[in-house]
This record gives sequence, structure tokens and C-alpha cells, in this order.
Amino acid sequence: MNQQELQALRAMIVAHKRWDTLFGVIGILALMLGLMTFAALFADMAINGLGRISVDFLTSFPSRRAANAGILSAWVGSVLVMLVTAFAAVPLGVAAGVYLEEYAPKNWITDIIEINVSNLAGVPSIIYGLLALGLFVYTFGLGQSILTAGLTLALLILPVVIVATREAIRSIPQIIREGAYACGATTWQVVSDHIVPYSSAGILTGVIIGMARAIGETAPIITVGALTFIAFLPTMPFTGELPAGPFDWLFAPFTVMPIQMFNWTSRPEAAFLSNAAAAGFILVLMTLAMNGLAIWLRYRLRKNIKW
Repeated sequence: MNQQELQALRAMIVAHKRWDTLFGVIGILALMLGLMTFAALFADMAINGLGRISVDFLTSFPSRRAANAGILSAWVGSVLVMLVTAFAAVPLGVAAGVYLEEYAPKNWITDIIEINVSNLAGVPSIIYGLLALGLFVYTFGLGQSILTAGLTLALLILPVVIVATREAIRSIPQIIREGAYACGATTWQVVSDHIVPYSSAGILTGVIIGMARAIGETAPIITVGALTFIAFLPTMPFTGELPAGPFDWLFAPFTVMPIQMFNWTSRPEAAFLSNAAAAGFILVLMTLAMNGLAIWLRYRLRKNIKW
């Protein structure tokens, strides 16, 4: 390589470094813009709503008087709906992801399934609400209940759980599978003893991120008939008499935090806007707590993995 070619190569390297630096600066600015926007919104909710947050606010039912209104029925409804969502979406999503990665033959049918699963993750949430209205409410006759809402949100996050499961499984080195098969393990033994335990950190992260998305959804919950005002609690889970009593709560009317916030923001009184800000602040804290739990679980589980 002569001197002229060497100088051209150095000039190209310098130009590429400039582009790397420029892209890094743009990325930092984009990150800061997102963080500053979130911080501004979070601070605004804190300023307007912190004065309303108290034990009475958490343990009182909604009221036509802003000073007496609380979010008891809303946060209890959110917890019960998320419970149904987790029980419906997590086993089905993880099983589907494991099947597609470890069991399904690689042909055009599985290619179509994979494409549709990926596309379903981007479908607007109102479409899931309309689907659930026709399927669960009218066809299956489940009514406007906690069970319907939980199954609706389970459909919403199911593609997210499947994709997260598949990505977590793909991160497992192929040598782990080959070593297990070489020792005479069956496919089920490889999956249950190696693949799922080693990928559990990524799977749990995807599950909690999906749940964090579901807890803030409004459109599908309104579509299936969530109440905007409810001054009673469903029957507590597993407290009724057998055979059907322990599950009566699944068919109870409900409301959730986003619906309660929507109801308050639609009222003209400024005091109700403070209530909505306080409820939003608590909802954001719940979402951040779920994401923080995902990070902590991922760290602990990955720390215990020894390849």
C-alpha cells in the first residue's frame, strides 16, 4: 500500500469516526428529549396531585364531591384485572414461544404464524377491545366483567410475551442444546432443564413490560364495558363457598385506574383534575415499580446463571 492509499484510508476512518460521533450526539439528544418530556409530565402530576394523596384517598370510593373522592374501587379493579391477565397470557405466551423456537418445524406455516405474531404486537388496542366485545361479551356471554377485561388485556400482551420469550430463547448458545442432546437428553428435558431456566430472566422482563403496558390501557377496557363510577368492591377472590363461590369475583362489574382518571378529567371542577393527577401519579409509580422489578429480576437471574 503506497502513501497515497494510506492517506485515503486514514481520511475514510476519520470521516467514519465523525459520523459515529454525530450519531452518538443525536442519540443522546433524543434520549434526553424523551427523559425530559417524561420528567416534565411526572413533575406536573406530582405538583398537582401530591396534595391529594393520602390513606383516605387510597381507601375511599369515588364520590361526586372531589374532596371525598378516592380510588379504592379503581386500584382494586386494576389489581384483579392484572391478576386475570397474568394467569391467561403468561402460560400461553411462554408455551407458544417455546413451541415456535424448539418444537415447530421450519416451514411456510410457521413462517406465516411468526409474521402474524409480530404484526399483532403493533395492532391498535381498540381492535382488541372490539374483538373481545364480540367474542367474550356476546358470543361466550361473559358479560362486562373482570374476566372479560383480563382476557382482553391478555390478548393484547400475548404477542409481546411470545416475542420476548422467543428472543430470550434465541440468546441461549446453541452449544447448550448440543451438549444436552449429546448426553442423551430428550427435547423436553433440554427445554425444561436448560432452555427455560436460562432464558427466564429475559422472559420475565418481557412479561412485566407487557403487564406494565396493559395496566395503563383504556380503549379496550372501555369497549368491553368498564364502569366510570362504581362505589363497591367485587367479592374478594377465593372467599365464597364451593363450587362456584370462590370465583364469583370474576363476573363482577369493575373499573380501573385509567377509567377513573378519564372520568375525573372530563369534569369541569379543578378539584377533580387534582384527583386525576394524583391517580396518574400513583399509576406511573405502579408502572415504574413493575419495570424496576423486571430489571431486578433480570439481574438476579442472570447472576445465578453459570454456563
